[in-house]
Amino acid sequence: MLYQHKATQVTSGAPDETQNLRELARFYPYPDSLDRPFVRANMVASVDGASSVQGRSGGLGGPGDRAIFRLLRGLADVVVVGARTALAEGYRQPTPDEAFGAMRADQGQSPAPMLALISNSLSIDPDYPPLADPATVVLTCSDAPAQRRRTLTDRGATVVDCGSEAVRIGRVLDHLAILGRPRVLCEGGPTLLGAVVAEDLLDELCLTTSPTIVAGDTARIVTGPALPELAQMRPGHLLSDDDGYVYTRWTRAS
Repeated sequence: MLYQHKATQVTSGAPDETQNLRELARFYPYPDSLDRPFVRANMVASVDGASSVQGRSGGLGGPGDRAIFRLLRGLADVVVVGARTALAEGYRQPTPDEAFGAMRADQGQSPAPMLALISNSLSIDPDYPPLADPATVVLTCSDAPAQRRRTLTDRGATVVDCGSEAVRIGRVLDHLAILGRPRVLCEGGPTLLGAVVAEDLLDELCLTTSPTIVAGDTARIVTGPALPELAQMRPGHLLSDDDGYVYTRWTRAS
């Protein structure tokens, strides 16, 4: 049976954007109690499934998408992202957001989420600004080149092994649990999200659908080997905005 629902409207740039974000937060709750890290991914795709334009996902976004991006960071304990994605998108260390300051304090969260960079190869510019920030951690594997490891640590980076030949997402989550960071926000890219899905560790996917068609051979939001069985998800909500963007939240079915 098919059902037709009127989508809830997303607005950004409103006179009171802080209030708008707080109202949107009710659509994106984390579980009340967390006895293990909860992995939420936030991704954007075109109508035809492309995850980027000219190598960057930012080309698909709009004001509403940026509001959701800000909101999800405001709720998270840690932002987990592939190092290549972070460098390509010009990531910086997350900073405190006054819209969520009181809420985070009430929940015992740090003023801003920490940043966790995932890299098997440690091919990261040692001058990349977030590396020296104590709220940034580089999660890699023991087979990563030793010289690159020394270069990064000499520049003040915190580098932690979470696997031998490649980073294991389960080990990543174990480390984040030790750090007291259970609300995990994965921002991709597609290779990292593929690793999360391959280990069956994705709890929730927040997907922005951009009202655009890209064509070409751009990667989808999840890449990697096909799963032996379909990962079943169920819809949590559907939101939209005046620019034609659609925002869905999908949770694991079991």
